[in-house]
Amino acid sequence: MSNSIKILAEGREFFIEPGHPPTVNGQLTEISMIKEGQGYFHVLKNNVSYRVEVLKTDATEKKVTLRINGKTLTLQVQDSFDQLLNQMGLGNINARKVNDLKSPMPGLVIDIPVQEGQNVAAGEPLIILEAMKMENILKAPSNVTVKKVLVHKGKAVEKNEVLIQFG
Repeated sequence: MSNSIKILAEGREFFIEPGHPPTVNGQLTEISMIKEGQGYFHVLKNNVSYRVEVLKTDATEKKVTLRINGKTLTLQVQDSFDQLLNQMGLGNINARKVNDLKSPMPGLVIDIPVQEGQNVAAGEPLIILEAMKMENILKAPSNVTVKKVLVHKGKAVEKNEVLIQFG
C-alpha cells in the first residue's frame, strides 16, 4: 500500500508522497516550512512564499481549514487507509448511526436547547453540562432527530447515563 496522502480542496485532488523532497501529483516539489507561532507557518514552495494560518482542525472529519495569504481554504485529508476504505466501498465507516447521547462525565444539566421531535444538524448544541466548574456543550454527532429527552435542567447525571435518545 502506498503512503500517499490525498488532499481534496476546491474540487481538486492532490496526491502527496512524503519524502525528501516530496512529490505532489507525481512531480518533485521543493518545499520548506518554518513555524512562526501558534498556528502560523511560513511556507516556501518552488521559490514562492506563503503565510499559512491554521484556523480549524477536525480530526473526526479529517478536515483542516487554513488561511493562505489571506484566502480561506478547507482541505479534506485522506491517508492511504482512508483511500483503501473508499476503494472497498466502506468510505463512510465513521458515519455510523448514533442512537443516543450519553454523558461523557458526571455533572449537572444546565440547559437543554432542544426539544423532542426537533431535527438537529451535526455540531449543534444538545445539552449544556456543568462538570468540574466548567460548562461543557454536548453537540450532535451527526444530523439527528431528538426522539426523547431523558433529563431536565438541574438534574445531576452520571458518566455514560443516556441523556437524549435519537429517532
